[in-house]
Amino acid sequence: MYTRMRFGGAILAVACLAGLSTTEHASAIDAQLARTCKALTTKQFPPREPGNPAAGSVKGSGRDQQAYFNKCVANNGKVDDSSK
Repeated sequence: MYTRMRFGGAILAVACLAGLSTTEHASAIDAQLARTCKALTTKQFPPREPGNPAAGSVKGSGRDQQAYFNKCVANNGKVDDSSK
């Protein structure tokens, strides 16, 4: 019984180490780029109630906003606003 538990623990440890070695590290974005993309996202998706982010957006969902922000970051702050 004890041998079976040790063997299972060893397999679990190897699996965890293998998983850790394959993870990708995310790179941080520049603060100016984040500010620019946040401003562009807010302009593209204006809030329903100014000053109340919990009220939601006039157009689009949170997922749309996140996709737009990620596209902005990927394009280094340059997005085509004609898509929305």
